[in-house]
Amino acid sequence: MIQPTPSTPTAAECVVLTRTLRRRGTVVLSVFALVWAFAGASGLASRGAALAVEILAVPVTAAAIVLAHRKGAAPSPRTVNLPENWARSVGVVNVVELAAIFAVIAASNASGHPAFIPPAIALVVGLHFIPLARLYDQWQYKGTAALLSAAAVLGLALIAAGLSDEGVRAVVGLACAATLWASAYHVAVKG
Repeated sequence: MIQPTPSTPTAAECVVLTRTLRRRGTVVLSVFALVWAFAGASGLASRGAALAVEILAVPVTAAAIVLAHRKGAAPSPRTVNLPENWARSVGVVNVVELAAIFAVIAASNASGHPAFIPPAIALVVGLHFIPLARLYDQWQYKGTAALLSAAAVLGLALIAAGLSDEGVRAVVGLACAATLWASAYHVAVKG
């Protein structure tokens, strides 16, 4: 006979789920920070500076991931309180985000304004953290959303001021990388 699965997880299951989600969150945040760092580095005028950013980005990313997966780490100070159907809702948010990113790229390229791609993507990514804060019960993601959105606004302001496409990409990319790394380290250490 198959035993029904309880609708409310046990305390032990909550602890495991909390740790698993925070580890995954750290990995995802760190890897996307690495992508933004490389995008930002590609806009730097100095190839030496770009190479230095790329070289530094790898251990910063790896350290966050190792920190999240370290043995003997104290358990999170609290367990997550996830809403009903949270996993499905996260999937919907991520699909909408991906579709919006593709739309931004297509529209920017079709209009002949590729400089808008980094700030527009930063805004899309930033906005997607607003529902994720609730869905993952990670309220610090609201700060991540605010900082990524601020990087997007800064990028748009720099376009309006006449900064080169490369300069905009460098500023927005590096600001987004720093934001995502900060969030990853916070999740890895504080939960």
